[in-house]
Amino acid sequence: MADVVVLDSLRYTNDHEWAKASGNQVTVGITAFAVDQLGDITLVNVDVKEGDTVESGKAFGTIESVKTLSDLFAPMGGKVVKVNRDLESKPELVNEDCYGKAWMIVIEASDASVVQTLMDAAAYREFLKKASH
Repeated sequence: MADVVVLDSLRYTNDHEWAKASGNQVTVGITAFAVDQLGDITLVNVDVKEGDTVESGKAFGTIESVKTLSDLFAPMGGKVVKVNRDLESKPELVNEDCYGKAWMIVIEASDASVVQTLMDAAAYREFLKKASH
């Protein structure tokens, strides 16, 4: 497996989502590893809208590529305050900028400290090493 970008400023899940907290708002997207595994993204389907509540570990949408269809999981519970609608018409943004323009949702976390329980960059890199063996 080629070295994939893991940003030190983010937290990570076992499902290859990233989370970035800003106060009690947490931006969520998928990691470069996930993008690498999926290949060319053809469709991003976010099934929640602003005002909906998501549960930790539950799917909030799907992402489709030339290879497969995968669920997108919420890393924590809370209220959805923003959805990246650009991905509906431009799913390729995920391939181009998974840590930037291709964020998926912003959750107002019921408990923002949950972000600290997710893997930090070092732990995620270790997780990826084990996953690739």
